[in-house]
Amino acid sequence: MREVGRKQGTASPCAACKLLRRRCAQGCIFAPYFPADEPQKFANVHKVFGASNVSKLLQELPAHHRSDAVSSLVYEANARVRDPVYGCVGAISSLQNQIEALQTQLAIAQAEMVHLRMRHATYLGSRSPMMVEMASTGTSSSSMLLPKQQLMKTDQHGPKPVFALDMVMLDQTSFGEPPIWSC
Repeated sequence: MREVGRKQGTASPCAACKLLRRRCAQGCIFAPYFPADEPQKFANVHKVFGASNVSKLLQELPAHHRSDAVSSLVYEANARVRDPVYGCVGAISSLQNQIEALQTQLAIAQAEMVHLRMRHATYLGSRSPMMVEMASTGTSSSSMLLPKQQLMKTDQHGPKPVFALDMVMLDQTSFGEPPIWSC
């Protein structure tokens, strides 16, 4: 039995025996797992599963598995107290939904990065060989600047700067979060 405190030579009963208002025997099955200083731990387990069922379960298990079983019982009992209908399954479902939303956000960000890399590669491909060499060697000289005409592409609507980026608007309200960025 786990001794948490002493009262004039007697051991303090475990949380289970306190709640059940019984004497805590030397070989109490609950004592190692439900110490007197954590009464709510056993109260929730007792409320959800019942002391008799927990006692039977612990007696049937090998001693080295009991601690893990108690941890699981306490987790499920606490989840059932918070959400009586779904218990820990509700928490797991909520976490899975969050994972799916984050994976969607990640896929959007990765697609945007691919798009920007392609635009950058297109830009590098459209530059003169001298500028490509300057970019690859890191050379920068004011005497080697391109004329203004080369920095502008022309299309049917007139000149368009080569450095213009496509602006992307993301509707992130469907993710349940405020927008992180919008370009």
